[in-house]
Amino acid sequence: MDAIESDSEWLEADGLGGFAMGTAGLVRTRRYHALLCAATTPPTGRFVLVAGYDAVLHVGRHELPLSAQRYLPDVVHPRGDRSIVSFTAEPWPAWEFALSADQLPADQLPAELPGGLRVRHELFVPHGSSAVVLAWRLDGTVPDGVPVWLEVRPFVACRDHHQLRRERDGLPLAQRQEPDGVRWLLGDAGPDVVACGNGSYREEPIWYRDFLYREEQARGFDAVEDLLAPGVFRFDLRRTEAVLAFAAGGLPAALAGGAAAVPALRERERARRAAFPSPLHRAADAYVVARGRGRTLIAGYPWFTDWGRDTFLALRGLCHASGQRAVARDILCEWARHVSDGMLPNRFPDGGEVEYHTVDAALWFVVAAHEHLLGGAVTPDDAGLLRRAMLAIVAGYAAGTRHGIAMDDDGLLRAGERGRQLTWMDAIVDGRVVTARIGKPVEVQALWINALRIAARLDDRWRRPAARAHDSFGARFWNEARGCLHDVVDDGHVSGAVDDRVRPNQVLAVGGLPSALLVGERARSVVDAVERELWTPLGLRSLAPGDPGYNPRYEGGPAVRDAAYHNGTVWPWLLGPFVEAWVRVRGGTAAAKAEARRRFLAPLRLHLRHAGLGHVSEIADAEPPHTPRGCPFQAWSLGELLRLELCVLADGPRTRESKTLEEPVR
Repeated sequence: MDAIESDSEWLEADGLGGFAMGTAGLVRTRRYHALLCAATTPPTGRFVLVAGYDAVLHVGRHELPLSAQRYLPDVVHPRGDRSIVSFTAEPWPAWEFALSADQLPADQLPAELPGGLRVRHELFVPHGSSAVVLAWRLDGTVPDGVPVWLEVRPFVACRDHHQLRRERDGLPLAQRQEPDGVRWLLGDAGPDVVACGNGSYREEPIWYRDFLYREEQARGFDAVEDLLAPGVFRFDLRRTEAVLAFAAGGLPAALAGGAAAVPALRERERARRAAFPSPLHRAADAYVVARGRGRTLIAGYPWFTDWGRDTFLALRGLCHASGQRAVARDILCEWARHVSDGMLPNRFPDGGEVEYHTVDAALWFVVAAHEHLLGGAVTPDDAGLLRRAMLAIVAGYAAGTRHGIAMDDDGLLRAGERGRQLTWMDAIVDGRVVTARIGKPVEVQALWINALRIAARLDDRWRRPAARAHDSFGARFWNEARGCLHDVVDDGHVSGAVDDRVRPNQVLAVGGLPSALLVGERARSVVDAVERELWTPLGLRSLAPGDPGYNPRYEGGPAVRDAAYHNGTVWPWLLGPFVEAWVRVRGGTAAAKAEARRRFLAPLRLHLRHAGLGHVSEIADAEPPHTPRGCPFQAWSLGELLRLELCVLADGPRTRESKTLEEPVR
């Protein structure tokens, strides 16, 4: 295989919340790795329907594996991974297998193939369909009279994507032949699966036991699964390319002709992807998904859905910076209808009672909506809806709303109550909020003052509160001893108490928002302190080394990992505000931008070839080698990289979105 590591992961998103996902080296390492994971209530209700497959190439009397599985206790079989000579994730996952003396032991190389043989395998998910298409093609010459067959056994899981399947639990699967293939009927267990191909199919149900998922094992979760292979597909590779498609519920319109429709579908999908300006733009599209009649953003694959905070933070890069203004409009207008007492849901409502327990999601909405309006070409109805929502948020927060959120006498925003995690540092261990940050967190004030200044442009009555909050921020947050900002003032709602731990949140007072709250020596001092204590090639640490609570690694079981989540663990999304702050304190010059691209973006671009291929991970270890962790495909991480590349560090004058709203504190 080429320079891509075998455990690097690829993602094929369907635009509905479902996906296909796996590794470059073929071995599934997560419960989420699947060929067909469908969102039954887009973008949620995700079911793993087809988890994987075993594929064997038959050349004469010889069997050559084109797949690989890991089983208990820790055995990989078969070893199709040993024959991989290249892999690419662009424009979709594709492998090349070389079946020759260089790749296989001499006793496994058929005498009929003295020169060896190559097989190309690829798969893609058609956008807008709960389906996946696989293909295998033979490259090379096979002597006349030597048969070459491919046999593929799919593994049916039919389970919630967070769960695992065991044989003892059973699987009520019935099979029915249809004109275009076979339908696997799963009754109440989940949606039917339709499989179609240009080969033959025979029923032959077999349980494969004890698959081992190493990533789940490392994360302290159940890691062993049994899967049912309901039958085997057989293709004559001497005659034609093998094509096999799986779909949830029934074949989509694009596959209405069965396997015969695949060539045209493949070319349409190739053209759709080629229309994006760059691979980063194409990667951004993976997070845009349907919700009802509108659209929203998935926070991360494979386990997150759409979250308020993540949506508005990521939208600035994934949609605004990349030119997807229609998508941004759909998302912002849909969320604008759900303002309640100034708050927006932590998660988009999906049945049941909506939970409103985040202080910053609504403030990020104000920032994103403001930037959307600045971009122009907004209809009067949309503009009115967004402005009303922005003003309702500011008014609701000022008057006081849930969880102790209210504007205090100093104009700053207080928030928090015992047992609630309201900021983005929101981990809980055994009912204990790890980073409670009750009081007046620094980044919440930066967001609040930006929201007040934005509101003052719409209604003059917010001008005085904005000025009062601005003055209070400069007077109350400066930590003279450390030359940076306190993380929380009035800590625990105790007047005058401060949390002076060095965290990255303070950088939002200088960069990452339309209005900087600090300039001059103080701004430079904050940026220098953050770079010195927190910067890594993959992002900012969430707590400075040397602090008693500092955790160098994000590993172990759930409780151990959650304790480290915001206490040292690196977050790539924070590079957005940090790099913008770094450039701002250097005057925003072309030289500063060029240096920032070299120092800060180059390592992040290198990361695109590791972990989640073409994407940016959710988190990483605080200490070298800064191993990527968490979701390998994270919306706000990629969004901030796009915002930096296309807006903050772009050549030419600053965009309207980056202009300050009012003179900051010096």
